[in-house]
Amino acid sequence: MPNWIKKAMDRGAELNDRAAATVVNGFDWLFRHEQLVKSGQTPFELIYSNDLTSVRYYALDGEDSIALADGATLTIERTQHATPLVLVPPLGVTTETFDLMPNRSLVRYMAARGFKTYLICWGIPQRRHASLSMKDYADRMMFEALDAVRAHSGEKAVSLMGWCMGGLLALLHAGLQPAGRIRNLVTVASPIDMRGGGLVAGVAQIVNTPAKLIRKYTDFRLNFLKPELFHTPGLVTTIVFKLTDPIGSITTYWDLVTNLWDREFVESHSTTSDYLNNMLTYPAGVVGDMLVKVVVDNRLAEGEVELGRKVSRFGRIRAPIFVFAGASDALISASTAEGILDLVGSTDKRFEVAPGGHMGVILGATAPAAVWKKSADWLAKRSAPPRPARKRRTVLRATATS
Repeated sequence: MPNWIKKAMDRGAELNDRAAATVVNGFDWLFRHEQLVKSGQTPFELIYSNDLTSVRYYALDGEDSIALADGATLTIERTQHATPLVLVPPLGVTTETFDLMPNRSLVRYMAARGFKTYLICWGIPQRRHASLSMKDYADRMMFEALDAVRAHSGEKAVSLMGWCMGGLLALLHAGLQPAGRIRNLVTVASPIDMRGGGLVAGVAQIVNTPAKLIRKYTDFRLNFLKPELFHTPGLVTTIVFKLTDPIGSITTYWDLVTNLWDREFVESHSTTSDYLNNMLTYPAGVVGDMLVKVVVDNRLAEGEVELGRKVSRFGRIRAPIFVFAGASDALISASTAEGILDLVGSTDKRFEVAPGGHMGVILGATAPAAVWKKSADWLAKRSAPPRPARKRRTVLRATATS
């Protein structure tokens, strides 16, 4: 048989297989979409739960290695660092943030690197949670979550790693704590200086002047209004996030059509789309705090933020800190994120610009090498050495959320 005929037949068979796969994947995408979503599949132990917040512990028992997005495998380190690592997601997103897919899961990666890995889940705020403010999350709720981590791990000092507002909440909490309770801090694309650039900083400059005029010449204040009036569905968060990249939000569906034959691509697309299309509401109290204290007054850049009757002071933070920013982040510019280094009292501090936009920098294809690995290497050198194994105590407490 001539070689060109054989090549033509092979090509025909390949096209036939792709056509069949396209039909199957297209049917599943239309009618069995839930089977394509692969988020939140890493097993965990629930160590704390209240009305809204919960804490998960990831141990990876029964596995020898994990698969990575680039096709490589990572052998699980069974000798754990003594210092627990607590991952802090932002508000407005689901718990799948750090467990997006089995081969692109931050919780799996950090657990495999030998860290006692915990994840704070902020829950799904309802209208009755509208009055929750920054002080509730950064002080009371974070304190309760970390208290459970300390009881479960048997360690007093913990390391915190947060993305976007998760990093900001970690910093605000650390600014309230005495020395020694927070061993290390890692923040990724977390806003600090609202005059630093980026979309968020641009919005801040636009609203700054009229807001100050209203404050000067009228008695109107946001905190006079009932928070319940400003409770909005999570769809609003989804729309705002997608508006930061409207072209990309459209072209991603063209990518799906042209790659519908590729099951792995369809699963990845479906999982990411499901994540983006199911974002959560922000409690109105938090929105008010962000508008007044962060956007208008730019208090974060001053290094002190009032949280109820307490004041979080970044200068009080002495823990080593590693700050990341996204190279193409349209929301939080590198200078906006880097500002924290001038405010903390830490002497061990590092800043890097990593590939990706606001979400890609922590969840994208380059994140495992550019952010996860560098964070794990950095934390490993600054975490307490392993200690003899002890039986962990699961702590489940219920508290009322005000």
